[in-house]
Amino acid sequence: MKCTRRNFLAGLGATAVVGIPSGVFSQGSTSLNILLITADDMNFDSLGVTGCTVPDITPNLDALAEEGIRFTQAHVTSAICQPSRSALMTGRFPHRSGALGFDPIKLDVPTLQESLRAAGYMNGIMAKNEHLAPREKFCWDVYITAAELGGGKDPKAYYTHCKAFFKQAKSSGKPFFLMANSTDPHRPFPGAEVANQAKADNANANISRTYKPEEVTVPPFLPDLPKVREEMAQYYTAVHRCDETVGQILKALREEDLEENTVVFFLSDNGISQPFAKTNCYFTSTATPLIVRWPGKFRPCVNRNALVSGVDFMPTVLDILNAKPVKGLDGHSYLSLLTGSTKNTHTTAFTFITSTSAGLHFPMRCIRTKRYSYVFNAWSDGKTTFRNEPMGGMAFKAMQASSDPNVAKRVKFFLYRTPEEFYDLRTDPWEQKNLITEASYAKQIDTLRSQLLEMMDSTNDPLLEQFRARVTVPKSG
Repeated sequence: MKCTRRNFLAGLGATAVVGIPSGVFSQGSTSLNILLITADDMNFDSLGVTGCTVPDITPNLDALAEEGIRFTQAHVTSAICQPSRSALMTGRFPHRSGALGFDPIKLDVPTLQESLRAAGYMNGIMAKNEHLAPREKFCWDVYITAAELGGGKDPKAYYTHCKAFFKQAKSSGKPFFLMANSTDPHRPFPGAEVANQAKADNANANISRTYKPEEVTVPPFLPDLPKVREEMAQYYTAVHRCDETVGQILKALREEDLEENTVVFFLSDNGISQPFAKTNCYFTSTATPLIVRWPGKFRPCVNRNALVSGVDFMPTVLDILNAKPVKGLDGHSYLSLLTGSTKNTHTTAFTFITSTSAGLHFPMRCIRTKRYSYVFNAWSDGKTTFRNEPMGGMAFKAMQASSDPNVAKRVKFFLYRTPEEFYDLRTDPWEQKNLITEASYAKQIDTLRSQLLEMMDSTNDPLLEQFRARVTVPKSG
């Protein structure tokens, strides 16, 4: 990444904080604000700064990356909206928080918002509200629904509501935590055929740039078919609108003179809604374009290739704010990676799928390193047919209709899988050649099997007995 902008803000400019009880934060904490901006189903490689060649696709996010740190090996914990977002706010794996699929967390699980409210913070959320449940566990002081934001797809509405939120926080004398969630580029994409008229109206509104099929790129894990390319053009139109939403949120922050004292996070809750991405455990399912901007704290325009996970968000925020740690978290703070260290926080990352938005159960587990990934598909039995949201789109239908035998082979694999998958990302970054039976990789496969078993056993994973029954794991020692 080549940086052209070096006018980075200096100094934290801390202001007085009112209402913070003693003992909640350690001595010496500051009144930093936290702004978390999320995209909905945006692939990790859809930004200009992450290598996307689509013209002018994400100027605002590219500028944010030039002012901050970009993580090239960040993964969300689950490639489905609710468990992914719940992992962010609880620091726990889905089976430990209760949010296995579209489920509420357990009432005895601590949340980041509870810690922040106890510390005198003002908590706000914009769109995707229902995906953090139950509501009372998240202590929202300001609660703006997607309907108030053009279905979560109106950049100007985000500007208006963010401006009002920032003014309210300033007048209250409290620091704030704001989770501003765009619903772009979630389906329906602009121009797609949609039966629900309200959804269609929102999908097709507030568009300043419409991409044509010849302008876009098709991800390497999908075949470059005409209908796939057409749908990708619709997707990138939504990506660009999401970028404009980010720009409007940051504009409101800047106009309220809050940039210098606000740590900004940006990420996507999971990968693109296409086959082999969303609702799976592949690299492109969980890889997320995590960007962190902390004015005056570190040299801008830096890439970090250390593994970080969605469950690391809560402990990282608490660490940034110098708060006392919450017990029982599965994640670890990556504050040291923000302040100069290049040492890995993790050597592995775990990702999970249990059930889809339709309540269909397709349990999967994945353990990955920077080079290798191992996937356990508990549902795969040679008979069960996989089903998920992306299969209703043009891309998958085009794949099914294709006469190309290679495409047909990929469709069959997508529908049935195998109980185990193993990939070498150095030679196969898009995870298309399953090496699970390759003898030359036996040692690496057994190592990941053993590590996955250890994680499942130590966290009482409900898939543990199925894993033990179906997978031969070498005995240690």
